[in-house]
Amino acid sequence: MILLEYKTQAVNPRALSLFAAKARRAIGLSGDVDVRITSSRELRNLNRRFRRKDKPTDVLSFPSAIPGVAGDIAISGEIAAASAADVGHSPETELKLLILHGLLHLAGYDHESDNGEMQARETKLRQQLGLPTGLIERTNTTGKPGPRKAGRPPSISKQQGRRK
Repeated sequence: MILLEYKTQAVNPRALSLFAAKARRAIGLSGDVDVRITSSRELRNLNRRFRRKDKPTDVLSFPSAIPGVAGDIAISGEIAAASAADVGHSPETELKLLILHGLLHLAGYDHESDNGEMQARETKLRQQLGLPTGLIERTNTTGKPGPRKAGRPPSISKQQGRRK
């Protein structure tokens, strides 16, 4: 499920949902995934609360211990739109890159400690899914910090009253 709280130009929630399902299958990740596209303020709050880093970030992943639920992904729509403008593609393309990155974290990958395993998997999947240069490659060339895997917050859906 895609929850689009931050409205960005030319972003189709259905297209993002279909992409997320396709990417999840390509990764081999089972279980439901909720994606919340929200503000940088919200990502900063989540980052501070679960990673003790008082700054906004582009994407956070929250694995779940609930059977049938892979986890939740939170994305800053503001950062995604700015990054898309910086690299010259659409906000929707950037959101797809962030969704893919978050899904890989939910599948257990961690680019901070896996000696390039996540980067190799992300590169292969980007090519398979028709996406441009990914987050890890950009991070490695720009020196900017990349997205991180976070602890477990209350479920995004639960916050919306959908999952009991």
